Amino acid sequence: MSRTARWRLGLGASAVLLAATGLPAVPAHADASVTDYSISVDPKAKGPAIGKTMYGVFFEDINRAADGGLYAELVQNRSFEYSADDNTSYTPLTAWTVSGTAQVVNDSGRLNDRNRNYLSLGAGSSVTNSGYNTGVAVQDGKTYDFSVWARADAGTTLTVSLQDAGGALAAARQIQVKKSGWARYKATFTASRTSNDGRLAVASSAAAALDMVSLFPRDTYKHEPNGLRKDLAEKVAALHPGFVRFPGGCLVNTGSMQDYSEASGWQRKRAYQWKDTIGPVETRATNANFWGYNQSYGLGYYEYFRFAEDIGAMPLPVVPALVTGCGQNKATNDDALLKRHIQDTLDLIEFANGPATSTWGKVRARMGHPKPFHLTHIEVGNEEPLPTEFFAHFQQFRAAIQAKYPYMTVISNNGPDAGGTIFDTAWKLNRDAKVDMADEHYYKSPQWFLQNNDRYDSYDRSGPKVFLGEYASQGNAFKNGLAEAAYMTGLERNADVVKLASYAPLFANEDYVQWRPDLVWFNNHASWGSANYEVQKLFMNNAGDRVVPSTATTTPNVSGPITGAVGLSTWNTSAAYDDVRVTAADGSTLLSDDFSGDASKWTHTGTGSWSIQDGQYVQTDTAAQNTMVSAGDPAWHDYDLHVKATKKAGQEGFLVAFGVKDTGTYYWWNIGGWNNTQTAVEQAVDGGKSTLFSKPGSVETGRAYDVDIKVRGRQVTLLLDGQQWGSFTDDKPAEPFRQVVTRDAKTGELIVKVVNDQSSAARTAIDLGGLKVASKAKVTTLAAAPDAVNSETATAVAPVTSVVTGVTNRFSYTFPANSVTFLRIKQR
Repeated sequence: MSRTARWRLGLGASAVLLAATGLPAVPAHADASVTDYSISVDPKAKGPAIGKTMYGVFFEDINRAADGGLYAELVQNRSFEYSADDNTSYTPLTAWTVSGTAQVVNDSGRLNDRNRNYLSLGAGSSVTNSGYNTGVAVQDGKTYDFSVWARADAGTTLTVSLQDAGGALAAARQIQVKKSGWARYKATFTASRTSNDGRLAVASSAAAALDMVSLFPRDTYKHEPNGLRKDLAEKVAALHPGFVRFPGGCLVNTGSMQDYSEASGWQRKRAYQWKDTIGPVETRATNANFWGYNQSYGLGYYEYFRFAEDIGAMPLPVVPALVTGCGQNKATNDDALLKRHIQDTLDLIEFANGPATSTWGKVRARMGHPKPFHLTHIEVGNEEPLPTEFFAHFQQFRAAIQAKYPYMTVISNNGPDAGGTIFDTAWKLNRDAKVDMADEHYYKSPQWFLQNNDRYDSYDRSGPKVFLGEYASQGNAFKNGLAEAAYMTGLERNADVVKLASYAPLFANEDYVQWRPDLVWFNNHASWGSANYEVQKLFMNNAGDRVVPSTATTTPNVSGPITGAVGLSTWNTSAAYDDVRVTAADGSTLLSDDFSGDASKWTHTGTGSWSIQDGQYVQTDTAAQNTMVSAGDPAWHDYDLHVKATKKAGQEGFLVAFGVKDTGTYYWWNIGGWNNTQTAVEQAVDGGKSTLFSKPGSVETGRAYDVDIKVRGRQVTLLLDGQQWGSFTDDKPAEPFRQVVTRDAKTGELIVKVVNDQSSAARTAIDLGGLKVASKAKVTTLAAAPDAVNSETATAVAPVTSVVTGVTNRFSYTFPANSVTFLRIKQR
């Protein structure tokens, strides 16, 4: 049937939606003669097994995911260690208000060598902490445990109180100091009412030194001490993840590679090192966080292992390879330092798996866990952009680990993107060395995910397995979740290659966001799963254990030439442009501008500061990102674009755009991007940007470059200074109808998973290949408007479960517009 006849299918779509509301079960369509799509299942064929660890979660301390987030501590800057090295706005008294006299001291009287600052509080003075977000959040009737390390004369009284603008939130507590040296003192509060903007105050009757001022909810996840915020941990647990990757991310492979020297004491901004994060919390270091704040390490490696165990997931730690990334891009040549980090990694495995009598197993046992954590996988490095240097280090890590622990799977990585020179070099090194598994990361537009469902179809089945450690489609609307769901059908179809996969990042505190999108959002009192979270949860709770091979018809692809205006832009750079010419394929001039007059032909749609200077169009703001100006007709096609570009100052090169439809949809040639290290073609669709391909490349300041872009149909050729730099053809369809079928051996069910990422329903003929099946099937559907988002107050995207009747080995089913649907069909 033609797609134009879809008006006849309205009744079927309505029937499914009625069933989703909980009304009586609705029959599936027995007549499959009138359909848009077909799915054919081959139950006799054997598809790849889906491991229990197929889907997991990736935790990184970004967006305040740890302190003020998953880590349940309610006091911000509890040990007065905040510093301008963490954030230029920070002082040791950030989040504190002093009444009376107080000063932060760093001297030999400190609590311990790693906890270097403490507060000297004058007699009759007090300090008040503002917590995170709007304040310290407490719930009526709940219990909260206070503690503080204090040093004062015996008999000194500490008065501890909780209040907000409306008055007391609990009865105040008085603590008597019993000895003159440092000691830990405790008190308990029961909240008398709920508040999201409370304040914790500590007053002293006499001069006192305070450190590690802490307030924890008694009701942490699993009631673990030094525990996790319950609602956030429960949202992760509800996913039933197969693994937890931690602690990062850029957090792992950035910062100073040194950590301590006698001359300077503890280094700020040092690389993440697991030994900093274990032991009693008052002895743990704090550190500048790569994402612009301070990390207390109260949530450390022990807590990560414990959390993975509590939710039944495999722990998967990441250790630094001493090759930095995320814009730093350097490798150590200090062999002794490299060997020390390799030994630290061996010690980590002993900490996780060693007997309680071993050196590091004993540390674990003292922390409360004598039994091992059963670590089997460990990752070395994260997104290193120097693949040769990284791999030289990786081989040393792998050799040392497998010599002592031959059962360990040591995971390598393939750089920061889904393709390009770094990616290709890294993959060749991994294949040639026969590594067990290699990590891929990419953040792309929804269109990219719809276009690349077949990405892993052609991967070498005998080569390294893939860990898709970080991926997301650059948004938290349902259209992003739909694109990711479509892509996940391809991950499952290739489960013999893709062994592990995790969306990233996991958490975002709505008031402290460095990165979007994120799976779970929260503030100091509430949390909510994004539309992407609902997609991940549906797949993770219905993976099945083996793929059942199936095929489906596709959507007819109608694609004309690349059309759009032209544009100029910069990113953290000042650049000058001149002699812009756009010539049609027949030789006629569409646009010519030598900037000898004004800039009236150009529309400024981005940030930055543009002006005509000495016959050039110049953008002068070196801090502005995406300063796009555009000119021409969005209907232009088949043209040649020429521009002369000169970098004047700043971090990167210049951006020349073509195919510009609007501010969120365009292509651009990014010459000297990524801190002037890479040159790439990127495509933006509805604000989501993807790299089509890239090569190493930089530009010289002050040098004029001739940039030429030839657009013919959907083929583009790029020339720099008259030499062809590259070419591509953008003709891959973005298929909106995707499916995969798996089997759940435990329940005896087939799970038919269908994504319909289009604005009309899809009536589909389903052929189960002669299987005898029950006439009723359980249906779980996510359906919403493409732009729908979840929030604290509204859950626009949520699963609806129903029962469909009339299922046979051949039936038809109407999948709603903009939907993800899972049919669980019982075999007889």
